[in-house]
Amino acid sequence: MTGDADPFGTAELRRRVLDAWAASPARFREDSNAEEDLVRGGYRDRVVVELAQNAADAATRAGEPGRLRLTLTGDVLVASNTGAPLDAAGVESLSTLRASTKRDAPTSVGRFGVGFAAVLAVTDDPAIGSTTGGVGWHAVASGKQAASLPALADELVRRGGAAPALRLPWPDNQAPEPGYVTTVILPLRDDAAVALVRDLFGDVDDGLVLALPALAEVTVEVDGVRRVVAHAERRWRVVRRSGDAAPELVADRPLEERDRPWWSLAWALPTEGQPVPDVLHAPTPTDEALDLPALLVASFPLDTSRRHVAPGPLTDALVGHAAAAYAELAAGEPDPLDLVPEPVPVGRLDGLLRVAITEALAAAALLTSTDGTRVAARDAVAVTGADGVVRDLLAEALGPLVPDHRGLDRLGGRRVSLAEAVESLAALDRPPSWWHQLYAALSDAGVTDHEVLAVLPVPLADGRLVRGPRHVLLPDRDVAAGVVGLTDLPGLRLAHPEATHPLLLRAGAAEAGPRILLEAEPLRAAVEAAFGEPDPLALADLVLPLAAAAVLRPGELPWLAALPLPDEDGEPVRADELVVPGAPLSRVADLEAVGLVDPELLVRWAAPLLAAVGVLHTFSVVEVEDVVLDPLTVDEPLGGWAQHIAEVAGGEVPDEPDEREGQDDLPPTARSVLVVPELDVVAVDRWPEALRLLSDDPRLLAAVTAPVRLQTGDGRSLLTPSYAAWYLRQHARLDGRPLTDRCLPGSGLDGLYDAVAPGDLDDVDAGLLAAAGVRSDLGAVLAEPGGADDLLSRLGDPARSVPAGTLAGIWVGLAELRLEQVRPPERVRLLPDLVVDAGEVVVVDRPEQLQVLDPGEALVVPLSAADRVAALLDLDLGSDVLAEPDLEGGTRRQVPAGLTEVLGANLAAQWWEHSSLAVEGRDVSWWRDVHGAVHATGPDGLARGLAASTGRWSARLVVAALLRAPGRADVLAAETRLEG
Repeated sequence: MTGDADPFGTAELRRRVLDAWAASPARFREDSNAEEDLVRGGYRDRVVVELAQNAADAATRAGEPGRLRLTLTGDVLVASNTGAPLDAAGVESLSTLRASTKRDAPTSVGRFGVGFAAVLAVTDDPAIGSTTGGVGWHAVASGKQAASLPALADELVRRGGAAPALRLPWPDNQAPEPGYVTTVILPLRDDAAVALVRDLFGDVDDGLVLALPALAEVTVEVDGVRRVVAHAERRWRVVRRSGDAAPELVADRPLEERDRPWWSLAWALPTEGQPVPDVLHAPTPTDEALDLPALLVASFPLDTSRRHVAPGPLTDALVGHAAAAYAELAAGEPDPLDLVPEPVPVGRLDGLLRVAITEALAAAALLTSTDGTRVAARDAVAVTGADGVVRDLLAEALGPLVPDHRGLDRLGGRRVSLAEAVESLAALDRPPSWWHQLYAALSDAGVTDHEVLAVLPVPLADGRLVRGPRHVLLPDRDVAAGVVGLTDLPGLRLAHPEATHPLLLRAGAAEAGPRILLEAEPLRAAVEAAFGEPDPLALADLVLPLAAAAVLRPGELPWLAALPLPDEDGEPVRADELVVPGAPLSRVADLEAVGLVDPELLVRWAAPLLAAVGVLHTFSVVEVEDVVLDPLTVDEPLGGWAQHIAEVAGGEVPDEPDEREGQDDLPPTARSVLVVPELDVVAVDRWPEALRLLSDDPRLLAAVTAPVRLQTGDGRSLLTPSYAAWYLRQHARLDGRPLTDRCLPGSGLDGLYDAVAPGDLDDVDAGLLAAAGVRSDLGAVLAEPGGADDLLSRLGDPARSVPAGTLAGIWVGLAELRLEQVRPPERVRLLPDLVVDAGEVVVVDRPEQLQVLDPGEALVVPLSAADRVAALLDLDLGSDVLAEPDLEGGTRRQVPAGLTEVLGANLAAQWWEHSSLAVEGRDVSWWRDVHGAVHATGPDGLARGLAASTGRWSARLVVAALLRAPGRADVLAAETRLEG
């Protein structure tokens, strides 16, 4: 404070304030509280913004573009601006809270008379130097002035001697910086104030210049580093609006706002990708959060904190004006819908603006449709994923379209998926070339969406338009030209040649080469229904050329076997009911069941081609995969085999397919089954030759001999003979008898089965014969289902004679079976030529029983098998039917020495000698009692008893010889060792 000049009359201002405080200490309190609220509350961080605002108002008063220079050097903030200089009224306004001198200036920014108080957040001694003079404010000086008033003593004590600094201005000799009209000097209070100013300088950007258009340039300099913010509107596209507010809109506002009922707003959209401030500027930044693509600067009414918008009619009206200006801003964009706001607001005002903006954008004619007209978004239709040529073509069906944009939904417009749009084209009547254009456009646009491609309409060669390329065939011109009547097949979807395009292949259509045409369902249906047509043979002229072009192999398309072909009399017959003359199958076929092919047909088409469509030539192999062997549903010829497997697997077969639902025992399945379909045409007397044909081809041989693995419904895995093997067992005949009646020479089944005569089947593979039912050995018979029962039945046939050696092997084999595998027979063979009723038979289970049982009732089997055979055949054991004899009266004897070498270490030490023994009224030479002790009447009986008691029955004769000639013990023992 130097100099005596007081150009702004600050002394008078101080006098009036001090007089007011002296007269009313409450006024002092009010001024102190008001200044403190502003500094600590709403204006705590607005010093730079308020300095810029005052500079803008100075430029406006001068009617020229303003310049502002902000400098931070050390701990001093200097702000210099051009424009109108400071005057006495301005000083009074700066020193008077809430009494702005700008209230009558409609274009001024400052309106409330409190902005300059923001400097007190960082300084205690602000000063201003202008071309008209200088002025300053000093907190210490203000405190001293207040202390001179006795009435304020108590209040000053409460406030620590502090008084409102800005209420008492002082003259100052500060001068403006060169080139500027006014300079504000703010010595910063402390390091915190310096740090705050640095942060605020960093926030100076285009937003400040846009909010204060009177400022053409803002220069920021910190410690010698200079930055200029200017020409903001070159980087932003701005739409401004202003006007007068109707009285009813400001009726609830304070008087000084009611006296200034004008409003203004501006939207600024960045053009160079710069960030958009996220708060409302009113016109300087507030705390009102916005999240919109553009900056909004608008004179919204604010609450007392000057940081938030006050609700009310004026705010609502300005929201409407802002929405209309936003629609204008969007209209200038290449894609106006890029400015559609997201639906979720970040605050109340943000929410009001989003609703109003959305309504304004929806109603504005912002979009250009395909026919060049402007259309409002709410009336617009777009197809998602359709641009350029695709959109233009779709517009022919759907009407004018606009470019797709996700914002269209929020504006009430209709977005149709490309799949829906394409599907609706099915109602169009367009030439095939138009559809080709559409396919080409979709292909060029890279459309791969399956939902779109799956519904593409396709024009067909027969004039129809079908929905979806699936099952549509794209004609192969070479094939189609050579096949008469191809397009006449009902249901065959051949695309029109002028419409075909590779896109259809990607969409599910198939290229109509010969193979594809042969496999087309309509052709199959035509073949299956051909015999119902007036001219069944006409279809052959279509099928045979296709089969030739496809190089079809026999069995690839089994249903072609139903194709009508002419026989030797020219009559239509199924292909699989004809045979090529001179072919291998013609030598074995029953020519009453199948016919010969028309000779003229053989001239036109080679025998291999006819065989490929089903004409019989030789045996073939067809593989059927993933077969469910349900007798009620399986395709022929597997029905009988499936029935057989069901019985073998032990499941019950219902009478109707529906009855299987809910059953646990699901039918067996086979991953692969090899079928020889021509077996059913073999004549009954030609089976030997047929077997030779089957044996000569490795594939046919494997189809017969290789077993099939099944998975049963209960999770088991089992092997079963092949379908062909089953068929041969059921139908093949040799001299009129089934092959299962025959056995191979040397099979060990002599007498039970008739051996194949030499010369009958000598050149047929033995494995094939065995698979077809010819008996190869006992094990094979017993292993197959029902084999044991068949064997026992033959054993019980009195007309047969079975060698003793064969019988012994059979009993040993049967003993290995499980009880459930055999049904007890009614008759049993005891000797090679002796068969008796089973009820009269006893199974010998101890050697001594042979002394009392009659040959007509004793079934003699190896002792090791006796128990099992008796159980299997449900027969009694000798031990069960013979009573224990009375063996008392014998003399105990020591077993002769030297027998251990022959009979083993478990040989008993004693035996009982009797003069005679009788069991069941019959004399016997030996027996064993219940304790296992041997009773005998002489050496032969003793030898048998000792051999039986040690389990060495085969050594009985050696023991007898030892008992008669003890001196030969070493020799006989050595001979015994030779047997192992």
